[in-house]
Amino acid sequence: MARIVILGGAESGVGAAVLAKVKGFEVFLSDSGKIKDEYLATLKKWGIDYEEGGHSEDLILSADEVIKSPGIPSSAQIIRRLEEQGTKVISEIEFAARYDKAKKICITGSNGKTTTTSLLYYLLKQAGLNVGLGGNIGKSYAYQVATEEHDYYVLEISSFQLDGCYDFRPDIAIITNITPDHLDRYDHKLENYVKAKFRITRNLRPEDCFIFDSDDQITIGHLDQIVVHAKQLPFTQKDTLSQGAYLKQDEIVVNYDQEQSTICLKDLALQGKHNIYNSMAAALAAKAAGISNSVIREALKSFQPIEHRLEPVRELDGVLYINDSKATNVDSAWYALDCQSRPIIWIVGGTDKGNDYSVLRELVKDKVKAIVCLGVDNAKIHAAFEDLTKTICDTTSAEEAVKRARELAEKGDVVLLSPCCASFDLFKNYEDRGEQFKEAVRNL
Repeated sequence: MARIVILGGAESGVGAAVLAKVKGFEVFLSDSGKIKDEYLATLKKWGIDYEEGGHSEDLILSADEVIKSPGIPSSAQIIRRLEEQGTKVISEIEFAARYDKAKKICITGSNGKTTTTSLLYYLLKQAGLNVGLGGNIGKSYAYQVATEEHDYYVLEISSFQLDGCYDFRPDIAIITNITPDHLDRYDHKLENYVKAKFRITRNLRPEDCFIFDSDDQITIGHLDQIVVHAKQLPFTQKDTLSQGAYLKQDEIVVNYDQEQSTICLKDLALQGKHNIYNSMAAALAAKAAGISNSVIREALKSFQPIEHRLEPVRELDGVLYINDSKATNVDSAWYALDCQSRPIIWIVGGTDKGNDYSVLRELVKDKVKAIVCLGVDNAKIHAAFEDLTKTICDTTSAEEAVKRARELAEKGDVVLLSPCCASFDLFKNYEDRGEQFKEAVRNL
């Protein structure tokens, strides 16, 4: 019996462990930290051996194959030891796909991937398809393959997950865009990060589809260096396309095969320039999956915005509070600032991932009244913006940041939490940051 070791005891790792158990492998899970009670309960239910609070090298190095959770960097000592001895290290996505015959629509990108994934899942559900949602969002893909039957999966896949993919192949692959992000995991080289994203296309066949933003210079700059055999379907707000999606005055036009469909921008549930791109990508993928124009149009109208992504929380004393905690990089924050029509009190900060804030300076100068820093070390934010705004202050909790923002805001302003950074200095994750922000706003 082959022995599989899983590193990481959260959603991805525990899902992979269950699938390995179902498929008859000898399974062992190891986590260097504490495993949450809900995941411990799952491991015990399925009779899976595990350890927490450290790695036993002898138990790990004896594996025939290792499944690595995306949060563990390839530079980790245990990963290097495994690779040195020739043990294959893969991702949960790679492992689960071996046992999954469903059609897969897979989305990656620096920004917009969660919104596009959620939108596509909603579209397919509205069309009456039996569809699962997974990857970097929702339930573990591997756990669903182990315990459920779906005809389709819509999977959000991060670059960290793609790093461990080799034979994995989507039927429809989407790259929403590529901007510098997570460079600390890629030797601070954009080229390495771009190559990781493009791994989603490596096994595509001529009958598969590749959907991409042809306005995105980094994507286009690498497209001619990478062989993509699939049918290419670009989306753009600048050009006209015979195949793909584009903007024509106040409507989106989608051309796929011999068919054309349109939807008015004013009817879209998701407003803002960035969401036009997300809606285009989702509409193209839905067309490639055989969804009718009427279902696509109605779904794009009725979709509800996702939590922590430009999520309106409440309006109080004429001030609107918006939770954009999922904006963990410069490009996401750029979109959030760009689509505001009110003067902004901007709550920003957290764990810096090598951010270049210079691209935000023009927007900050034009739109931001005051900056409230929310982080342990805000020196880089001060250096980037303190010459552009009268007020820039430091806070160390969501409650303190919200109270300070309220003092600075006037009727007609917007208080925007769009942190531009990871959350791990003060919060468990971006969801925790968003929840604490919303709670503080509700308590005003």
